[in-house]
Amino acid sequence: MRSESQPALALPPAFVDEATAARWLRRAVTLPAYLLLAILIVAALPVLLPMAVVFDLVRRSNFATARAGAMLIAYLLCEAAGIIAAGALQLVAALLGFADDRRLALHYRLQHYWAGALFGAARRLYALRLALSGDEDGDGGPLLVFIRHASLADTLLPSQVVARRHGYRLRYVLKRELLYDACLDLVGNRLPNVFVRRASGDSAKEIDAIRRLATDLGRHEGVLIYPEGTRFSASKRERALARIAATQPARLAAARGLQHLLPPHLGGPLALLDAAPRADVLFVAHTGLESAATLGDLWRGAMIGRTVRVHLRRVPRSTIPTTRAERAAWLDAEWAKLDAVIDAGLRTED
Repeated sequence: MRSESQPALALPPAFVDEATAARWLRRAVTLPAYLLLAILIVAALPVLLPMAVVFDLVRRSNFATARAGAMLIAYLLCEAAGIIAAGALQLVAALLGFADDRRLALHYRLQHYWAGALFGAARRLYALRLALSGDEDGDGGPLLVFIRHASLADTLLPSQVVARRHGYRLRYVLKRELLYDACLDLVGNRLPNVFVRRASGDSAKEIDAIRRLATDLGRHEGVLIYPEGTRFSASKRERALARIAATQPARLAAARGLQHLLPPHLGGPLALLDAAPRADVLFVAHTGLESAATLGDLWRGAMIGRTVRVHLRRVPRSTIPTTRAERAAWLDAEWAKLDAVIDAGLRTED
């Protein structure tokens, strides 16, 4: 028996650190689950695919069920490949003693390949067309990227239309729930990203983490944030208007004028503007992915044959106000412009 004077047994840091323990507990579930699901669904493909085709023929759904099933397979295979590649990359980097910047570059490349494979699969399976405008605005100097959030699929757009196309290393502000995507958990945590708790009760801590993300941006680096904080829906719009009416009544008129966007949260975007005084702001509007807001939308085939219109508009830093109140009004005005671009794109689609 240990006496009172003997020191307690010191545990390894990994067991003391609650966040590290939670991370590895999560991965102990998600990593084998994704790999097992990928194996099972590929093994069942000879049975499931003919059943889906017959079901689609009966309901005359333009093979929506078969497309959704194929997209699920593509997602699971990308997950499995990403998990294996992330593990191999970490092992090789450790064995060969890669410098930090080389590790970072390889992980960015893996992220781009993963997102590109998923987006490419969606384009082929759903016969999507991509129409890009304002592309010349996506190049040159550090960036803060403010993008609309309307769909499960729009998280893949920035990697394709900004990062890969213009050679940017983007840092992401993402919701913490996405860590249950095993590949995103592994690679995303090795890159300079922030996974925020949206209802943590400590917004100052989350905003401070976002601010730190933008403190050292290089010429071809940027931070991406979804200022709405969640995907648009009519019910979420009503809740957002009620919140603004209660806490920020001066913004209510601007918020009510938005048709397709939720009013932007101010904390994250304004913190980024403070932390990156040389960065321009790139606004990204897109339409055509609203029909993929839920898994049910994909199952019904609402996205088949859509044109995904993406418009980039860069705002020079020299034109952005300097005080917090002026920046809040500026962001509301810019968000109204983005809403108008989206409205025009939806009318074109119709």
